Amino acid sequence: MTASLLSQLSARVGQVFADCELDPKFGKVVLSQRRELGQFQCNGALAAAKSAKRNPREIAELVVAALEKTGLFQELSLAGPGFINMKLADDFLLDHVNAISKDETFGIRGECTPEKVILDFGGPNVAKAMHVGHLRATIIGESLRRLHEFLGNEAISDVHFGDWGLPMGLLIKEIELQQPELPYFDTANEGPFPSESPVTVDELQELYPAASARSKEDPEFLEAARQATFELQNGRAGYRALWQHMLNVSIAETKIDFDLLGAHFTEWKGEADTNDHIPGMLKRFADEGLSELSDGAVVVRVAEDADKKEIPPLILQKSDGAVMYGTTDLATIEQRQIAHDPDKILYVVDARQSLHFEQVFRAARKGSSLDADAVLEHVGFGTVNGKDGKPLKTRDGGVVRLRALIEDAIGEARKVVEEAGMADRFDAGELSDIATKVGIAAIKFADLSNQRMSNYVFDLERFTKFEGKTGPYQMYAAVRIKSMLRKAADQNITSGDLVITEEAERNLMLALSQLSEAVLSAAEKSAPNILCDHVYALTQEFNAFYHDCQVLGETDEKVRASRLRLCEITLRQIEAVLHLLGIAVPERM
Repeated sequence: MTASLLSQLSARVGQVFADCELDPKFGKVVLSQRRELGQFQCNGALAAAKSAKRNPREIAELVVAALEKTGLFQELSLAGPGFINMKLADDFLLDHVNAISKDETFGIRGECTPEKVILDFGGPNVAKAMHVGHLRATIIGESLRRLHEFLGNEAISDVHFGDWGLPMGLLIKEIELQQPELPYFDTANEGPFPSESPVTVDELQELYPAASARSKEDPEFLEAARQATFELQNGRAGYRALWQHMLNVSIAETKIDFDLLGAHFTEWKGEADTNDHIPGMLKRFADEGLSELSDGAVVVRVAEDADKKEIPPLILQKSDGAVMYGTTDLATIEQRQIAHDPDKILYVVDARQSLHFEQVFRAARKGSSLDADAVLEHVGFGTVNGKDGKPLKTRDGGVVRLRALIEDAIGEARKVVEEAGMADRFDAGELSDIATKVGIAAIKFADLSNQRMSNYVFDLERFTKFEGKTGPYQMYAAVRIKSMLRKAADQNITSGDLVITEEAERNLMLALSQLSEAVLSAAEKSAPNILCDHVYALTQEFNAFYHDCQVLGETDEKVRASRLRLCEITLRQIEAVLHLLGIAVPERM
């Protein structure tokens, strides 16, 4: 186990504060905002002075005098009333970088206590094509899944299909209108039923809007759909068989989109999986006095005295006996507790659903649906907007399909790589692979680099540039290092022990040492943008190093071997962070 550089420094400085009979928490060390003054700084003398009613400058001078004896620092200085600026001794920095470079996770996993984390993301629906609204849920959710695995947590990912409720009844009755001869509608037929689906996913995507429109104009059709939903949920064989066909073809279609985005799920469950659990849950809530009747509906009151806004009751069952999304979500929490006993459940869902999750989480706490110390968190996010600042739409005002958006990104990336002359250097297969990886990197990094609660404008031309804070820019830094390492191998140049001869080397090592804080903070806040910030800063430092320091052309053998080793470590870390973001790096570009 290798503690992070900041935690090591904070512990050392904290001990000095303790030796001065002050709280060691005042020894917290942070990155300096002004590199010309130092690499790190400690501002605790001011707070310590206020607590101890002493002069802050006097405390800072005592701390500096003690730190000078440790040999950890090349330079220490004071600024203002008691700000301590620090520059590490090169030997200490070298030892740290050497230590973290020997570990698969750069020493991070050893700082964590493993947890079992369930991530609910993706959220597709039966019979509906995935659209731009699913982009952020999938990209953010997958990044968090990879992040938790990196930390050594057991990450269980559930796509949680929208596969139950009235939409299923509408589809069943619409199919019956168009194909009444199908065996699924014969009440006397208990099966077996055909193994092939009578409808394709494309047909379903036409049938549902038609059924929805019909239900608004035809009350009898709507009532028939409600009855079909009731019979489906109560096990009518033909309806269950038809529903299974619709679910299967929908899953097969969504897997194409998820594969393009590199999203991985350990469970492909949905609302329907709660059907058998719900009756017992409703009875328990009623028996324990947790639910009550309100205008014929069964509700759980979740408002609290401290609320500053109205929190409506969670409706578990409507007056007609139908259950709601909140009911299936609450039942899912109970099932997850039984099956997995999780430490944490994260729901990566649009921020506009915050009230819904507040209601469900409170009902779960009220009903002891999961362990009291388990964490329930709604990981909300903003919208993807067009250049007009409004949620992204097609030219005719329709919903942008996710597949079309991904294909547009890959197409734009192909234009960029061809304009860069790559078509002349690579065959069609490799060029296609590069374009796909650049396109996916472009949309993923653009999404994840934003604070997730913020909305952002979808601009493929900007996202696919090989400059600035973009996915392709980060990829190119890694590819540049790969090219250098291949040349080194061809010339039989090998890496060796790290040394520091230039400031650019020192700055790059410091950037490498900051991964731990980035990863732990990203996990704590469910904020992949922190990882984007880290890898961007790292590639910036590498490019500065590449500009200032010869590597293969360096004549001093030890310096050359050291710089090559530094390049190897940097590549490993860039690729590790990009992997956490769901971005794959090609071998050549």
